Amino acid sequence: MKQRFSVFFIFLAITFFMSSLLFFSKHKTFAEEKNFLHLESNQAILLDADSKTIVYSHNEKEARPIASMCKIMTLLLCFENIDNGNLSLDETITISKNASNMGGSQVFLEENGEYKVHELIKSIVVASANDSCVALAERLCGNEELFVEKMNERAKQLKMDNTNFVNCTGLPKDGQFSCAIDVSKMFLELISHDDYFKFSKIWTDKFEHPNDRYTEIANTNKLIRFYEGCDSGKTGYTSQAGHCLVASAKRNDMRLVCVVINAPDSKTRFKEVSSMFNYGFSNYTNKLIVDNTSPLEQKFEVVNGKKDQIEICTENPIFLFSKKNQKRNLEVVVKPNGIIKAPIIKNQRLGTISVYEDGVLIKEENIVSLENVDKKSYVDYLDDTILDWNI
Repeated sequence: MKQRFSVFFIFLAITFFMSSLLFFSKHKTFAEEKNFLHLESNQAILLDADSKTIVYSHNEKEARPIASMCKIMTLLLCFENIDNGNLSLDETITISKNASNMGGSQVFLEENGEYKVHELIKSIVVASANDSCVALAERLCGNEELFVEKMNERAKQLKMDNTNFVNCTGLPKDGQFSCAIDVSKMFLELISHDDYFKFSKIWTDKFEHPNDRYTEIANTNKLIRFYEGCDSGKTGYTSQAGHCLVASAKRNDMRLVCVVINAPDSKTRFKEVSSMFNYGFSNYTNKLIVDNTSPLEQKFEVVNGKKDQIEICTENPIFLFSKKNQKRNLEVVVKPNGIIKAPIIKNQRLGTISVYEDGVLIKEENIVSLENVDKKSYVDYLDDTILDWNI
């Protein structure tokens, strides 16, 4: 079944249309634009988190050190191990001498001290604690070297083609590098874990040690306090990497991710990420085109069920990321997964809904049932036969 419709964000003025034609004749994609935001950072990228559409980029593939933004991969592996049951937030870890002796930013873990995993993760997300990174790496793989191998394996899976890790902290070491587009890839994976946001929104807190000792910690990402909608991010700084920042902000139904690498100072990195967020939120929108809170107009036919048809909806809402004042002509195709037979349970996946633009698939989502449909019994078939006889 097909349904064709147009999505209008606002009326498209003729003058805007002509200027757009002129613009795109010179620029193939937003990713190819020059540094029109006039950033001082060596690298930058701005993209939509849902569609992965790159809105703006500058030297985004140039490999160079990224300092503590390496910890994004460390955190990602921790949350993935929590998801698969190999690690628990409530688990207690005993700290090795190696971990407690880490330099740089740290929370001063005590050798042989016992700490909860959630406290260690909090210290990494909020305070960029190197000692906590090593402690978790040793817990998951036995030593940091084996953990770094896992970091690089995951980077390959994410197609981070200009990245190589040599430690789990981002402390200066030869052979360690990444780039803005690769940082965005691993950060998008990290923010797909809801538990991460339990820590990323913390501004200040206390890190608990044994024997009632504690360390005051404050979030190194100042934008979570000073930029509307910013709820996550990771800073980094070394003399080789310069001042770095990846951050995400959400307003209404649109989440943006922004990365800058090698800014000249800390103030500049926050200012430039804020400027890119402002550009994105001012010029783009994420329009809801298919809602998942109400039934679709179509119904699916049911074979051998007590009902001949079943109400359906999308498993998740479908949004369309687009420039404001832009007209899009779309085709929506609703398709069942073959013949649908009873019994059917509520929220069972029954098909797909696909969104096409100019014949190209741009979005696809599962179709699920909104109700249960029992299989017909012998008595039901007998009743149907009697009704067919018109008795």
